[in-house]
Amino acid sequence: MALDRWIGLVLLGICLIYGYTAWFTMDDALAPFMRRNPIWPSTFPKVLSILGILASLVIVLGLEKGDAKIGDIDYRKLWEYNLGQALLLLGLMVAYALLLRPAGFLLSTSGFLIAGSLILGERRIFLTLMIAGVATGIVWYLVQVVLGIFLRPLPLFIGG
Repeated sequence: MALDRWIGLVLLGICLIYGYTAWFTMDDALAPFMRRNPIWPSTFPKVLSILGILASLVIVLGLEKGDAKIGDIDYRKLWEYNLGQALLLLGLMVAYALLLRPAGFLLSTSGFLIAGSLILGERRIFLTLMIAGVATGIVWYLVQVVLGIFLRPLPLFIGG
């Protein structure tokens, strides 16, 4: 079986477990007055699990493939791809998740966006700094002010 089908099979297993959780275990703890609502907290996870199962089945059954194209991933040549960039981005995501609380949202998010763009090959530093700053500020404003969800903007040692 090809690498994409193995990945599709793993995703199918994850979506089945997620779907089981959404359909059978999430709604047990609902208060009685919430059981009459048309939309429950598990509605979106149920839809996601169905879509994930369908997409995984398309990959596992090979319905998305016509003939093999030049741009397809060949698992026998996996080491010829840019694995370094992918691994650096995964490490950067882990570092972002670990630094989000101690470093604050503004510093960790802008650092993630700047470092991620540099890893992917962007060399216009001024443009990268502007876009990361504006995007981080807009997201923080929307979450903090518009949605009313507290998001620590500054590091612990500054904003305590």
